[in-house]
Amino acid sequence: MHDVLINGRTFRVLNILDDYNREAVAIDSAHGYPAERVIRLLERITNFRGIPRSIRVDNGPEFTSKAFTTWCKEHAIEIKFIQPGKPTQNAYIERFNRLFREDILDAYLFEDLRQVKRLAEEWRIDYNKYHPHKALMGKSPLQFLKEHQGPTYTEQLE
Repeated sequence: MHDVLINGRTFRVLNILDDYNREAVAIDSAHGYPAERVIRLLERITNFRGIPRSIRVDNGPEFTSKAFTTWCKEHAIEIKFIQPGKPTQNAYIERFNRLFREDILDAYLFEDLRQVKRLAEEWRIDYNKYHPHKALMGKSPLQFLKEHQGPTYTEQLE
């Protein structure tokens, strides 16, 4: 995703979601998002969540780069690319992005990236704790995870 600060400088947002429980694992913003930054974020995430078997991504240059594809290969992660022009192949993230755009990006005028990061993190925590999903039997991502994997993991997130 992308937006602009009030000074006109653009920034990008990378949302990382868990398909299993619809959890917003990370929302990160930066002025640019090269593959190396994506990899650093994924390394931080995998340090406490483990290595995923697969990652579903669009065909952006950060995901098609040699650095990203090599990192995934080294970690035995299957890259599942959605077909260009077929956002319905990743409908859940598209819905999430729409909610994030409406609730955060369209709702505020941002002075700097710190403000974007603070508001996005507050929203991410609220989303994970309280946003019910039909696919999760009306439970929030963390409620669903707590019921299906026990309290240990979710207590670390709170």
